[in-house]
Amino acid sequence: MLRALKDIFDNLVSTEPTPEERQQALQLATAVLLVEVMRADSSKASRERQPVAAALRQRFALDDAALAQLLARAEQAAENAYDYHHFTASINDSCSQEQKIQIVEAMWQVAYADAQVDAYEHHAISKIAGLLHVTHGEYIGAKMRAKEAAGLIS
Repeated sequence: MLRALKDIFDNLVSTEPTPEERQQALQLATAVLLVEVMRADSSKASRERQPVAAALRQRFALDDAALAQLLARAEQAAENAYDYHHFTASINDSCSQEQKIQIVEAMWQVAYADAQVDAYEHHAISKIAGLLHVTHGEYIGAKMRAKEAAGLIS
């Protein structure tokens, strides 16, 4: 009897997420990190919303409805989150180093959308990059590529 209960409990606890659930978790985690950069400079959030949407659309090939739903979920999750660990852990488990660098670059693109980086944006990106195990050189490279893409250096 106890063995049967233990087997039932083990099956409930150890259910692996489906590939679709993993993909949705990765999309949400990425969106939340981009939204966090947008929220860091609340006075310019409207300008930074478009680069968040563009990065998510490009990375995950989302249609308009799916993108709007993801952004709404990400904004709600970002408001309720007390740290970045849950989101960065999901990305660390699912992404290659190159993909994590691309996420950091996308965060910089959001920050540079208004042609200037706020101290809070800089801090958020720096902290998230560390949690994603992006090296300082990779971090600086992502920053410079985003700055160049924004037309701020030649």
